[in-house]
Amino acid sequence: MNNRFLISIFSAAFSAVMLAGAAFAEVKIGVLVPDSGPAGLFGPSTRHSAQLAAAEINAAGGINGEQIELVFADVGVPPAEAVQAALKVWKAEGAEAFIGMHDSAVREALTGLFKGGVPYVYTPVYEGGACSEGLYVTGETPSQQLAPVIPFLMKKEKVRKWYLIGNDYNWPRDTNALARGYIDDAGGEVVGEEYLPFTVAEFDSSLQKIRQSGADGVLITLVGGASVGFNVAFASFGLDQQAIRLGTLIEENTLAGIGADNANRLYSSAGYFSAIKTEAARDFATSYSEMFGEDAAPLNSLGQSAYDGLMLLAKLGNSAGSLQVAELEKVAEGISFESPRGTGTLTGRHVAQTIYLANGTGGTFDITASFDSVASAEACP
Repeated sequence: MNNRFLISIFSAAFSAVMLAGAAFAEVKIGVLVPDSGPAGLFGPSTRHSAQLAAAEINAAGGINGEQIELVFADVGVPPAEAVQAALKVWKAEGAEAFIGMHDSAVREALTGLFKGGVPYVYTPVYEGGACSEGLYVTGETPSQQLAPVIPFLMKKEKVRKWYLIGNDYNWPRDTNALARGYIDDAGGEVVGEEYLPFTVAEFDSSLQKIRQSGADGVLITLVGGASVGFNVAFASFGLDQQAIRLGTLIEENTLAGIGADNANRLYSSAGYFSAIKTEAARDFATSYSEMFGEDAAPLNSLGQSAYDGLMLLAKLGNSAGSLQVAELEKVAEGISFESPRGTGTLTGRHVAQTIYLANGTGGTFDITASFDSVASAEACP
């Protein structure tokens, strides 16, 4: 993936698979995406990223010499419905492995369905601690996003007092439990902590608390529309002059919703941003644009994660000579793969990877710092 000749090969391979259909595919891989529901915004970029990965894998010889075909299913639905969708792809469609970009409730339901009987690569940012047999995680965990970033930001922006605000469920609470330790270790203090329902639409009370707390840093673990609404209101209150903001789920779509006028001193921590300037990231973005057009769904960390999931699966399968879980388990620990994020290494079922800190001031992300080979404290024993 280093020049336009290879890009044209990938595009041609993708087109051939789409035209030929299942007749030429030898290995079916289920790709579980949120086409509907609150995360439906990420469905198109997830599909595109997976399709690009499949084209590249097939152009390089497939998995163990066999071409792959992706079988998509919508899991932006309640867990029980997601299980039925995955079961159809597995048993009726014959999928030999799964890639999942969806919420943790669906993941828990699917690990109960699969029970280690089929490889399952889970790709989005999440709270950590998933350790089932046959499950491999490429997404960022809270320790990866915060352990190197909080002390760096506290020194750079002279931050000492933090206010923690998120939606009321396990990911924000688990994230903030770790954040407290990192803040304390860096010589800071938490001056407020608050959890809001997903239905929240008014933030005046929370913003008054932040102002009165004297916080000069705010860690945001709000999701989707709540994150957009909070950040817009935060700027309208003039709090961007009092405190920096750090989000661990603020990607390109969310930043666009927040808007350039409301993004002053707004930082985000993730394993991928479309602003990454490495050769691998530029080539990925070029390939994506070549294949899907200039108006394709914007690249972002959640959608892009499906690409990483397939690349890890291909590396595992080709290294093991099989997609059987028992064989993958023999080669999984310590295996490395390349992606637009950089080199990822599977350690304790989780990927040690580069973490980027980006500044969204002005409405577009600019990479402020990167931290190489950050391991997950939530990795499995």
